[in-house]
Amino acid sequence: MSRKRVNAVVIGAGAAGGVVAKELAEGGLSVVLLERGQWTTNYDCRKDDLRNQRTSVLGHPFGPDDERNPRVIDDTNGESAVVKPSEPGYQNNAACVGSGTVSYGAMAWRYMEQDFRMRSIYGAVPGSTLEDWPITYHDLEPYYEKAEREIGVSGEVTNDPFKAPRVNPLPMPPLAGNRECELLRAAAGRLGWHPFDVPMFRNSVPRQGRQQCMRCRWCVGHSCEVNAKNGTQNTVIPTALATGNCELRTGCHVRRILTDARGRAAAVEYYDDRDRLQEQPADLVVVSGAAIESARLLMLSAGKMYPAGIGNRYDWVGRNLQGHSYPRVAGLFKEVIYDDLGPGSGVAVCDFSHGNKALTGGAMITGDFLRSPYQFVEKTPRWAPRWGIEHKRFMREAYRFHASVGGPVQEMPTWDSRVQLDPKVKDYWGLPVARISGQKHPHVVEIAKFIVGKCEMWLKEAGAYKTWASIPNLAVSGGQHQAGTCRMGNDPKTSVVNRYCQVHEADNLFVIDGSVHPNNGGFNPALTIMAVAYYASANIVKTWKGTGFRS
Repeated sequence: MSRKRVNAVVIGAGAAGGVVAKELAEGGLSVVLLERGQWTTNYDCRKDDLRNQRTSVLGHPFGPDDERNPRVIDDTNGESAVVKPSEPGYQNNAACVGSGTVSYGAMAWRYMEQDFRMRSIYGAVPGSTLEDWPITYHDLEPYYEKAEREIGVSGEVTNDPFKAPRVNPLPMPPLAGNRECELLRAAAGRLGWHPFDVPMFRNSVPRQGRQQCMRCRWCVGHSCEVNAKNGTQNTVIPTALATGNCELRTGCHVRRILTDARGRAAAVEYYDDRDRLQEQPADLVVVSGAAIESARLLMLSAGKMYPAGIGNRYDWVGRNLQGHSYPRVAGLFKEVIYDDLGPGSGVAVCDFSHGNKALTGGAMITGDFLRSPYQFVEKTPRWAPRWGIEHKRFMREAYRFHASVGGPVQEMPTWDSRVQLDPKVKDYWGLPVARISGQKHPHVVEIAKFIVGKCEMWLKEAGAYKTWASIPNLAVSGGQHQAGTCRMGNDPKTSVVNRYCQVHEADNLFVIDGSVHPNNGGFNPALTIMAVAYYASANIVKTWKGTGFRS
């Protein structure tokens, strides 16, 4: 069934898609925003540790559906397995209005200036496809600020001497630190490091009709029952709908992008919430499905002009899949650390993000979010008893006496870490599922080991008498921070989209999400995804007013 033509279809109502829909709608375009999930409520996603945090940081209860959305995952030995969203290794992103911004820990980091110039600073890394971005931090700075203001960020980064230049402070002050945060802050200062308050998509004061954070322990993997955690579902998407120019359709699974005789995007074909096949014509199409599903959709949209998929003439779609490796160190203390004042992760240092001898980049290091007892069981050291009365005794003696620090290591993109279409396994709608294969670059593990050393130093200075570490292996990385599969660049032979996220081969087709990031930085990427979405949307609106995309 063909629907009435609109100016723009945006596929995916997450961190990027929500911003794009709002910007285009305010720019006067008629917009259809397609989302495969639903609007969630706190009742739908209640605070259940076992359900929300068993297999995914972002929480499988936010989708996608197990039976309809399998993937094939290859391990480092070349063995493959069909994996469901609720199972480990799936590399899950939430599927709902707001996507991961409903359930994330809500860190709101700007990348550093160096993160956009990794190849220029560090040179070619053997075995890696590391490259500079075609844009700079200064291109994005005003859009970082716009995201901080419109989505809502609290924190105080004045004490971070390594931060990139900024024009204005964050719009909200930081939350007060809990006991663990203040213990770590003092220890970092004694080490000569530079601790500061983590920027967060979280209301520290009442703002825009919503109350401040209630400081509960359930944040990562959960929605916020008082609506104080800021995502696209409670900020820009409602604004887009209020313009009257945007229609949100939920429960819609996109099948492919249709192209015309010139190779331009002409329509989006999708199954609606009643599994009816629909066709939505549009003047332009924006793909915002995150790195795995966006790459998959471009490949699913293969046709006469694009036999390997749209944008894939030079075999770059799906390549360079990155996530974040998280080295972490936990420590036991003789005094009670846990005070049940959330959300945790209030203090960080960026002393080791760059400038580390013989290493390409590094990582921001921060205290962990509050861990539920269930999560602590999963992270107990190997020497701790795993069951019975001794396990119970360990939990009683250790849970309130432990702290944890770590951070997201800057990953090196590789050609063979990738997303493909599986030749055999199909989803509920008969479409080839994503097949994820490859492994991390070995240098990622080297960086992780270095960061672990700094984490141990931090905890011991804070008073830990015993520590244990978690070091990432070489298994392929994606997860909630997935990036890289539709990278931006100036050369069509080595990238998928240009500096404005416009597919090189189709001028009215855009990919705007983390998949366009040439590298993933040593920070949580949500704010950068939003900033790029604001930046690319501004170009679309500007070009639209010059009739650039009209057929």
